[in-house]
Amino acid sequence: MSNQRTVDAVVIGAGFGGIYAMQKLANEQGLDVVGFDLADGPGGTWYWNRYPGALSDSEGYVYQYFFDKDLYQDTTWKNTYLTQPEILSYLEGVVDRFDLRKHFRFGTGIVSSHYIDADNEWELTTDSGDTIRSTYVVNAVGLLAAVNLPDVPGRDSFEGRLVHTARWPEDLNLAGKRVAVIGTGSTGQQFATAAASQVAELGVHVRTPQYSVPVGLRAMRDGEVEQYHADFEKTRDTVFSSALGFGIDEVERSLWDFTDEERQEIFAKAWEQGGGFRFMFSTFGNLASDEDANLVAGEFIKDRIREIVKDPETARKIMPEGLHARRPLCDNGFYEIFNLPHVEAVNISETPIDEITQSGIRTSDGKHREYDVIVFATGFDAVDGNYRRMDLTGRNGVQINETWGTDPQSYLGVTTAGFPNWFMVLGPKGPFCNLPSAIETQVEFISDLIAHARQADVATIEPSTDAEERWSEVCRDLAKGSVFGKVDSWVFGANIPGKKPSVLFYLGGLSAMKEILAEEVEAGYPNLISQGPRESSDKGLDRALVNQ
Repeated sequence: MSNQRTVDAVVIGAGFGGIYAMQKLANEQGLDVVGFDLADGPGGTWYWNRYPGALSDSEGYVYQYFFDKDLYQDTTWKNTYLTQPEILSYLEGVVDRFDLRKHFRFGTGIVSSHYIDADNEWELTTDSGDTIRSTYVVNAVGLLAAVNLPDVPGRDSFEGRLVHTARWPEDLNLAGKRVAVIGTGSTGQQFATAAASQVAELGVHVRTPQYSVPVGLRAMRDGEVEQYHADFEKTRDTVFSSALGFGIDEVERSLWDFTDEERQEIFAKAWEQGGGFRFMFSTFGNLASDEDANLVAGEFIKDRIREIVKDPETARKIMPEGLHARRPLCDNGFYEIFNLPHVEAVNISETPIDEITQSGIRTSDGKHREYDVIVFATGFDAVDGNYRRMDLTGRNGVQINETWGTDPQSYLGVTTAGFPNWFMVLGPKGPFCNLPSAIETQVEFISDLIAHARQADVATIEPSTDAEERWSEVCRDLAKGSVFGKVDSWVFGANIPGKKPSVLFYLGGLSAMKEILAEEVEAGYPNLISQGPRESSDKGLDRALVNQ
């Protein structure tokens, strides 16, 4: 027999977004809120991604919340970057600090979300058959959560252990094993680097070689964390007034204003300091917009790869080509592992995987490599993937895939037409930047919007289709002016077979996004709340159009 409950709001997900949404709605507004997460505890992405080497690629002093000064000043960290166990422990601590655990139902998934037009309510069903009615739904389901497990021929015939990095089993010990990893994005590089010292053999199956720079992982110096604590307001303001939210210098200087020798010195300094976004945005201001300048940066990285990797043929197999225009990557010694005698680079663009056999992987050149463990580091159906996999219907029973088609729509990355009182944290066409900072910004906008609607006795919050389309136009135009839109990558959904690439992010930056949201608030949410016909307003979009 199923249970039924009616609440003010439902929060789906218990990562950075879901935790903060619960704090805002339950603790600060005093609403009756229930949260759900399929995991057995909080953490979101950092609950599931327990693979060896899992590490943030934002530095520790910005990879956390800024909404509470005392929380920030009570938080310590050992190294410049945070490991998965450290991030998970931090999020668990936040949940307990603000007494949020009582609001969540862990180990419980939502199998359907249906808008009931007649009642202006959402009806959600859990995987245990319980039904919840709610006025508002806040989806904090994760930007990188819908696992992409390619359907390789013979995949299910493998008699060893076959795993995805995003669902890492706790009992898997790699010591002395023959291991294959498929994929060399951020996760694949982190895993391969960590696993190389543990395993007997490691086959790194590279489809698209990527540019990567050192992460710059080091121990925090004496007094360094305490200085960040003392500089809380300065650090917070720097993060939220920047484009990327990484706390790095975002320079405007052009690469073409410097001699080749000067460029090499600037690149070398960034290489030594570490950080993928720092290398891209703190060296020269036109690497993300000028293809020729971008290629110069790429050549610097390729020269470093040739210096590091001793075998020229191995270096060739992992050598990136073309624009340095996927998500900027950083690693903790990825290229160095290819000098180890038990590590092999297998370029599966040249020799694709024909099949996975009972004992290993056979490639198109006829070679069969035997493995005990096959690890898929093949990423996610990012941004819109989780929503498309839901039994999710809005007005008049229209399914989300029918509404979005091949190009997922939103207004400001937080809500979409036809789905009243339904919100997304890091939804399609949200900001491309340090994720905790983007999450904090969006959650505050959503929670303030809900508070405003309740105080003004507004029944439904929903964007007009015109405002939604204008926002999409802003995002498309920004992508056209960026090198990121000129290559196939998960940032545009190109990593999923059969999925039509589309613009999934707003590339205008975090500070510009905050200004756009502020204009919408100041104008009284004209593109989200209407007492009459659903018409859009120029207010709230002015900043976005000016910044194109």
